[in-house]
Amino acid sequence: MFKKILIANRGEIACRVIKTARKMGIKTVAVYSDADRNALHVKMADEAVHIGPAPANQSYIVIDKIMKAIKDTGAEAVHPGYGFLSENPKFAEALDAAGVAFIGPPKGAIEDMGDKITSKKIAQEAQVSTVPGYMGLIADAEEAVKISNEVGYPVMIKASAGGGGKGMRIAWTDDEAREGFQSSKNEAANSFGDDRIFIEKFVTQPRHIEIQVLCDTHGNGIYLGERECSIQRRNQKVIEEAPSPFLDEDTRKAMGEQSVALAKAVGYASAGTVEFIVDGDRNFYFLEMNTRLQVEHPVTELITGVDLVEQMIRVAYGEALTMTQDDVTLTGWAMESRLYAEDPYRGFLPSIGRLTTYRPPAEIAAGPLLENGKWQGEAPEGQHAVRNDTGVYDGGEISMYYDPMIAKLCTWAPTRDAAIEEMRVALDSFEVEGIGHNIPFLSAVYDHEKFTSGKMTTAFIEEEFPDGFEGVAITEADSPRIAAACAAMHRVAEIRRTRVTGRMGNHERVVGRDWVVSLQGDDHTVAIEADRDGADVAIGGAILRVESDWAPGQPLARLTVDGTPLVMKVSKISGGFRVRYRGADVKVHVRSPRQAELAKLMPEKLAPDTSKLLLCPMPGLIVKVDVEVGDEIQEGQALCTVEAMKMENILRAEKKAIVTKINATAGDSLAVDDVIMEFE
Repeated sequence: MFKKILIANRGEIACRVIKTARKMGIKTVAVYSDADRNALHVKMADEAVHIGPAPANQSYIVIDKIMKAIKDTGAEAVHPGYGFLSENPKFAEALDAAGVAFIGPPKGAIEDMGDKITSKKIAQEAQVSTVPGYMGLIADAEEAVKISNEVGYPVMIKASAGGGGKGMRIAWTDDEAREGFQSSKNEAANSFGDDRIFIEKFVTQPRHIEIQVLCDTHGNGIYLGERECSIQRRNQKVIEEAPSPFLDEDTRKAMGEQSVALAKAVGYASAGTVEFIVDGDRNFYFLEMNTRLQVEHPVTELITGVDLVEQMIRVAYGEALTMTQDDVTLTGWAMESRLYAEDPYRGFLPSIGRLTTYRPPAEIAAGPLLENGKWQGEAPEGQHAVRNDTGVYDGGEISMYYDPMIAKLCTWAPTRDAAIEEMRVALDSFEVEGIGHNIPFLSAVYDHEKFTSGKMTTAFIEEEFPDGFEGVAITEADSPRIAAACAAMHRVAEIRRTRVTGRMGNHERVVGRDWVVSLQGDDHTVAIEADRDGADVAIGGAILRVESDWAPGQPLARLTVDGTPLVMKVSKISGGFRVRYRGADVKVHVRSPRQAELAKLMPEKLAPDTSKLLLCPMPGLIVKVDVEVGDEIQEGQALCTVEAMKMENILRAEKKAIVTKINATAGDSLAVDDVIMEFE
């Protein structure tokens, strides 16, 4: 087996590979840019090599720098992770020439399947059903418009070398085709160094389901079930699960066998993923093959018990697979949530800065015992697992130069409903402060009926959150429970306060038993009878027993209310708490009856009027300004383009106006809420 491998990547995937290498007794080498000098993957590896400035095109995707790091450290093999050089045939060729093993597929398979245009042609020749589209290269925006009309709107404009949602746009009109072509071309050039674009029909109401394949150099190939990846935003996956709640055994088998046949046709050897679009009748169409480890691979590992990174390393070393298709069993259900440094309340725009708090939920090892890479027996009821793949830490910094992913939070349980519930609790327990993040949005999805029923499509977010995410309300069922919990917590805080101020006396008399809890515009009258183990809270004609060891100042409150667990993130505000629970972010005020009467007389503070300003929604670089002072602009018109975390974001006018002042030009770096332009 290899003695030392280099991971040509960063962040959570580099940490993930290091964990398996360590388990196998293999030394690891990390590479890092200026921005990643103090990164977690650098701390975890046995050795680390500096490879250049922060921008990826000056460090992580410079083949010569990676090759020098390999030579200097004596690494025998390289794991590329995903993104960066993972699907670059020139990198695989350079490694081969240097006698270094590539922990991935052969160069020919990367070339055939890594290029979306070529892979579709091969799939068609192999009689694999593909989505209609134009497979040739497109010269300019006008040709893109012409082809789009021939294919028929809506169309998907995609970068040939793309991935992860980069260089991808949906166009419904000629204007969107022109604009999408140029943005896709720019993103593709910046992210992949390859600006080739192609166009295909956009299938409405589709499901995105992919098959995990694993092949060796001895002609063996298997599939390890599927992953449902239909919850996507801007064509980037947000939530994945395995297996899919939509497939039946016959469809799963057909998709799996077709995927393995395609892999063998191109001489594939390693872990890879064949992606399909599946319609409502379970007809499936080949979309592309990713010749690398997928971001969402943990859910497959959780339901099969197969360590895909270990298998990739063993295949690269020349070992044959030790399992056959009959050995693959799917046990239980797994969910994966991608935690991103992006603000869901600002249209999911990137958020950068320091993680002042980063406390993920405790990891719990998964289910039934494993033996020879397969589950042994059925999963006992009530068993569950929590896994968190991450590349950040408390006090670390989220950089503007790379993908905004913070972590991949995964849960496993015997059933889909149980896995979802475990994820809800895990998200409620995940503490992230200092930056914007999408935990509230993820929580809202897991509570959505269309998701819990398994009836979602790739249009889920677009259809259910058409105006963006503005938060969710605490449900009518949960409102009394949270009110009772906050009343009990307020009592504990008041007792602490009286001790600090020296007003010991009769705690019940000083603190009081009658309170009014204001929550989401509703007032709940409560009465508390406390004892040594907890409190009985009378609310709405019921008595709820509240028990907890929460103490003032603790940001995570774990309680039991009426016999049911309740986990909330809490922080102190004047007269109560800020509570975050299941995607809701609310202020809960706990007042004496007299204070509650007076509170109703207080005027509401109005937010400042920013309707005549275009504010920068995230830290980023101004790429282009589309208007001039004096221009009359229309609703929806493009005003400027801001680039952050490898994505271009077009800022548009919200209403008709006249531009009176422009404060930024192309090339300027702006912070959140910097004024870009003003209107009248």
